[in-house]
Amino acid sequence: MDSLEALERYKDIVPDFGVFVKVQSSPLHASVRINTLKIGRPRLLLRLDKAGVKYRALEWYPLGLRLGPSERPGKTAEHALGYIHVQEVLSMVPPLILDPKPGEAILDMCSSPGSKTSQIAQAMENRGLLVANEPSTIRLKPLRFNCERLGITNVAVTRYDGQSFPDYTFDRVLVDVPCSSEGTARKDLKVLLRSGRKRSLNLQSLQVRLLKRALMLTHPGGTVVYSTCTYAPEENEAVVNEVLDLARLEKFSLLGLQSSQGLTEWNGETYSKDLKLCARYYPHQNDTGGFFVAKLIRL
Repeated sequence: MDSLEALERYKDIVPDFGVFVKVQSSPLHASVRINTLKIGRPRLLLRLDKAGVKYRALEWYPLGLRLGPSERPGKTAEHALGYIHVQEVLSMVPPLILDPKPGEAILDMCSSPGSKTSQIAQAMENRGLLVANEPSTIRLKPLRFNCERLGITNVAVTRYDGQSFPDYTFDRVLVDVPCSSEGTARKDLKVLLRSGRKRSLNLQSLQVRLLKRALMLTHPGGTVVYSTCTYAPEENEAVVNEVLDLARLEKFSLLGLQSSQGLTEWNGETYSKDLKLCARYYPHQNDTGGFFVAKLIRL
């Protein structure tokens, strides 16, 4: 089976579907986030200019840079020094929607390799408590390495199954769950060979349990952001629909970043009309990967 055939089931929900499919085979250029815990934006840009690095700042997030096609940021001194962090453009969205504040207690429930964790710490200005949880022992090493390289000092790294994370009360929780990763196809089309309705349904129960636990750990009025890098409604709207007895959805947007609204029905199932408040980000809309994001407020 051609890997792109796996996307055919989304034909009726993705705008400009032909363009969507075509862009999957085009290369995704590197992008980085400026780490203001170690360097200011003007100084970092001056370093890149002197080194002849080609870049363009994101309109909706000035600390995000889209690099030229030949750039290899992971091999630069700036990366080794922790001045920048290689991060896919849409991966920067969930922490922005979470909107962390200095001094708060925040949990990143599925945090390795630490891209979103470090972005949260940056917004917190290293003040408050940031718990970076990662259940996989193997994945703890890159998480710890990135936290150290990027100068994060307010982080506590834990290794719990997120479904049974110990009782504590957080102001905000990010739940970037394990998913079928269809939105990463521009990096590796083979990921689509492993996707499909069956796999999405197998992941769904875990995703629901993680999101429910995240909400139970958040105080009333607190914020939970749920995100995936997949298009499957079974892993996105269907999951969020299961927790609306615990939380309400809140509308959000980032000026300059195009998105499509969440679905209210799929494959014969009907979801709450509030699911429209979620955001679907497609590769052909912003020249990125693919992502789904929902912002929930604990009741």
